[in-house]
Amino acid sequence: MVRLKLSSFICGLAAALVLVVSGPAVPTAYAQTPTAAQMEAFKNLPADQQRAIMESAGRGGAANSRAQPDRQVEFPQTVMPLSSVSSEDAPYVDARTGEPRLKAGEAILFSVEIRRYERSVSELEEAQRRAVQQGVQPGTQGVGSGSGTLHASVSGTSEPKLLVRTAEEEQRLEEFRQNILRRNPYKLDRWGILDTPELGSIPLAGLTAEQATERLAAEVRLKDFVVRVTRLALEPIGTEALEPFGYELFAGMPSTFAPATDIPVPSEYVVGPGDTLEVQLLGNTKGRYSLVVGRDGRIDFPELGPIAVSGRRFEEVRKALEFRVSEQMLGTQASISIGELRSIRVFVLGEANVPGSYTVSGLSTITNALFVSGGIKKIGSLRNIQHKRNGKVIGTLDLYDLLLKGDTRTDARLLPGDVIFVPPVGPTVGLAGEVRRPAIYELKDEKTAAALLRLGGGFTPKADPVLATVERVNDQRVRITLDLDLTSAAGNAALLRNGDTLRIAAIRPTLENSVVLNGHVFRPGEYGFTPGMHITDVLRGLDELKPNADQHYVLIRRETTSGGRIQVLSADLKAALADPRSSSNLELAPRDQINVFDLETGRDRVIEPLMRELRLQARLDEPTPEVSVAGKVKVPGKYPLESGMRVSDLLRAGGLLDEAAFRGEAELTRYDVPDGASRRAQLVEIDLQRVRAGDPTADIALQPYDYLVVKEVPMWGVQEEVEIRGEVRFPGRYPIHRGETLRSLMQRAGGLTEHAFPAGAVLTREELKEREKRQLETLANRMEMDLAQLSIMSSQEAGIRDAGQTMSVGQSLLASLREAEPVGRLVIDLPRAARAAPGSDRDVILKNGDTLIVPRITQEVTVIGEVQSSTSHLYRNDLSRNDYIAMSGGLTPRADGKHIYIVRADGSVVTSAGNRWFRNSPDIQPGDTIVAPLDTERMRPLPFWTSVTQIIYHLAISVAAVNSF
Repeated sequence: MVRLKLSSFICGLAAALVLVVSGPAVPTAYAQTPTAAQMEAFKNLPADQQRAIMESAGRGGAANSRAQPDRQVEFPQTVMPLSSVSSEDAPYVDARTGEPRLKAGEAILFSVEIRRYERSVSELEEAQRRAVQQGVQPGTQGVGSGSGTLHASVSGTSEPKLLVRTAEEEQRLEEFRQNILRRNPYKLDRWGILDTPELGSIPLAGLTAEQATERLAAEVRLKDFVVRVTRLALEPIGTEALEPFGYELFAGMPSTFAPATDIPVPSEYVVGPGDTLEVQLLGNTKGRYSLVVGRDGRIDFPELGPIAVSGRRFEEVRKALEFRVSEQMLGTQASISIGELRSIRVFVLGEANVPGSYTVSGLSTITNALFVSGGIKKIGSLRNIQHKRNGKVIGTLDLYDLLLKGDTRTDARLLPGDVIFVPPVGPTVGLAGEVRRPAIYELKDEKTAAALLRLGGGFTPKADPVLATVERVNDQRVRITLDLDLTSAAGNAALLRNGDTLRIAAIRPTLENSVVLNGHVFRPGEYGFTPGMHITDVLRGLDELKPNADQHYVLIRRETTSGGRIQVLSADLKAALADPRSSSNLELAPRDQINVFDLETGRDRVIEPLMRELRLQARLDEPTPEVSVAGKVKVPGKYPLESGMRVSDLLRAGGLLDEAAFRGEAELTRYDVPDGASRRAQLVEIDLQRVRAGDPTADIALQPYDYLVVKEVPMWGVQEEVEIRGEVRFPGRYPIHRGETLRSLMQRAGGLTEHAFPAGAVLTREELKEREKRQLETLANRMEMDLAQLSIMSSQEAGIRDAGQTMSVGQSLLASLREAEPVGRLVIDLPRAARAAPGSDRDVILKNGDTLIVPRITQEVTVIGEVQSSTSHLYRNDLSRNDYIAMSGGLTPRADGKHIYIVRADGSVVTSAGNRWFRNSPDIQPGDTIVAPLDTERMRPLPFWTSVTQIIYHLAISVAAVNSF
């Protein structure tokens, strides 16, 4: 019933489109206007169904070609390649953008991220109301607490919008996202539908990747995600990559047309109406004439009258006219040639791309007519193209002769009314693998595997004809595989069937009777193996190695004959070259792989694959042969355990000792499982001095999973340095030793100049900067949560005064806190530190990266904060704190007059808390900064904000002190 309704609908839609396409020529009784629903359904149909409906409506396709008049085509013509998009792929390419469309069976890749959407305050209130109903109580660090916490952050100013999701929502979305990503890549089914358990069935065929992304983004189940679809353009391989042979000959289009005057006319050309004969008279009578063959087949020759020439070969016509002129015109001779050629009308029918009638040059052949008709469809035969005349087959054309042999003998010339008929393709057989022309071939007289191989150009050098196979569908409609030995007469004489695929396997990629050299060498590659061959026969000298190559550790991967297991060996190349008769000059075996490392980069690229192979062949009674070295060696890491390997060999594998290595002792951790139930660690002390001296008692043999740690020389490390700038006699960078103090540094820098202001010295430290950065992030996050809580409380509680002002101030403080740059300043008293006794608590110990800035003498006093005009004033010893504030316009209404504090030039802070002297008459000094803080208590009982304002002011003062230099 459903199919009947769909068929009726399509038929009705086609009938409705007839009026739109054909116009008033359609009878009124059958004309109808398509509805909006029909047009929308038409747009959603696949491209092939759309074309079928349009053809039935009278537009495009074969129907259109039959209705057109003869095509006028000049000859000869050249053929240019088409674009990369063939006519068959045109429906799968977006006409506007040129982007490929998704097809059935195509693979796509999903990129999915959780969408970070926003909710307004009103939405947040509703979310909190539901949370309270569910038993979630509001907390101090967010809107809720426990498993139902609503995480919020401010993102607006006029009406704050908050990012809100419960922890359960976040977990559910992340699980949904991981389930989608886990199944990547996805493949469309044969209908072009994406079918997933999470999303259901979504049709994507016919859409570009961008359009598919938009369709998925509109899915309700993906409203919380940002998705992206990427088309995986996978190239077919094997038998799926086979294409029918020969059809690419027509993968072009008629382009520029050349005149026919330069084409030589063959003697067998048959003269007919429309041809032009060029006649030149020589002798007693001179003249030049262009005589056109009329419809009656005659030419009007001056002084000789009408002469019949039609239907005769040009050579016969030429001789006849020359003889007649010489006989009837005494003393005159004629030179006859052919001028413009006539046009003939031929038919190209059958499985041509654009069948129909064509008007072509009289010199056209079968292939010329095939070219102007767009070539042959892939369902058409290339081997049995029929040339018909007067209803009879007068010849056949086998394009394989043209393509494979260059033979054009059967490419006959055409006469008016000739028909070129392309029948359906005959039996086809696929040829894949190691052949020169893998393709799908149409068989004619070829019946055997040997004949098919001749069509395919024969074997490639890497082919293994002994292991050829034939894939076949037998009489029981079951797919089977047959083995063929194409080196035997029986294999070459094996008969092939329609639909068979002959596959030629490649030889094994492994090299026999050879060894391979890889790595940091000038001439890597394969070398022929001879019995008794040693490593020095491949690497004949150190000049074969690139610079910085490891001369002491050359790794060899060997395949043993016992079950395909691998074995790893190493050699000291330098020792082997020094004494070729020593044990270091390892004897090689066939298929050995020699790897030479460099000392600059890691060795995981080679070592790790070997370790994986060794782990796979490990057994319960034979653990993985793996050892490790760490610490002060040049290349620490894991290495294969060789037979008879000792500590010295492991050090050699690690690139030998580093310059910072402690040469006294090292630690070897050894693991064993004595009772078969638990693992036990044992610590073994290694005397490196004796190992390096060659003592066999100290150079112990290694066991699987041994771990050697080479210690560092005490007090060895990266050279530390500090910088001193400003008013010292010798500013610059100074290397320091551990424990060096500021007093020592000042002595090395020559002391202060006469313009120095030691009270304002600034010492910055990198580790303090990192600590301040983490503290600022913590404070900003805490303040952000407080603002979110305040926003909700102010919207729920009635009668709260100045809520908008409080939020505005809080937003400003939060922005300032986010933008504040950590300085890492350490408050010091430089004059005391320079005079401190060695080892006293006033002698500042320096650290790597410290920077000391000694400014020039300053006479300014700065007033900032909640004053009318933040500015700096010239220092006067008769002015007090209040005098400087008054000179800055006084306090603003939002100032906290009870908590004014002073930041000294050295960074220390003097506050009024518990300081009676400060409240009466604080002592102002040059370089001081008076800070009038914001009165946060008046707006909201959040004393934490007071600390934030103090931090922001203090950082600003420190930055100004550093930048002023």
